[in-house]
Amino acid sequence: MAVSPMFPLGSVLFPFVPIPLRVFEPRYLTLVGRLLDEDEPGFEFGVVLIERGSEAGGGDQRAAVGTMARLVSAAAGADDLLIVGVGTRRFSVERWVDDDPYPRAELAMLPELEWSEALAPLLAEAEAIVRRSIARAAEPSSDADIELSDDPVAAAWQLAALAPLGEYDRYTLLRATSVGGLLRQVIDLTLDAEELWAAGGGV
Repeated sequence: MAVSPMFPLGSVLFPFVPIPLRVFEPRYLTLVGRLLDEDEPGFEFGVVLIERGSEAGGGDQRAAVGTMARLVSAAAGADDLLIVGVGTRRFSVERWVDDDPYPRAELAMLPELEWSEALAPLLAEAEAIVRRSIARAAEPSSDADIELSDDPVAAAWQLAALAPLGEYDRYTLLRATSVGGLLRQVIDLTLDAEELWAAGGGV
């Protein structure tokens, strides 16, 4: 089983969604440097949510499901790298290996979600609820105007990313086993979040 370089982060990455990262910790600078040295295009690394602990220094507790990210750009700063990845495939972590020189794990890829035209009304409902929720949020966001992909599976994952939810709710969405299940969870979790706001709470 192939061993993949890994970025444990304090946030969830979904397929078809970009992730900008400022890389400054030496072990992750080493990781990106090795990705850039690869002979083949489409360099990928795994992204998993840190459930407990900190991104810096290790000693964290990491989620069991994550998303591969394809490195699409890298720009050098004075003492860091600014990179952008785009989510591709989901995986489950089979085993973490030694973190030296950077986090690595053996992964098993999860099945791609399959679209059915019967889900079109559910996708439209989820989009309407998410956009309404963004517009009503306490802090205005330009995300309400983002255009979704023409690919309905990509659009479903993009809605999961746009929904104004906390990271643990996002992790619940990441583990969806069908597009229908994903969209229903997006709707339910977004409506729950709206109820919390109305009651004076938060996400």
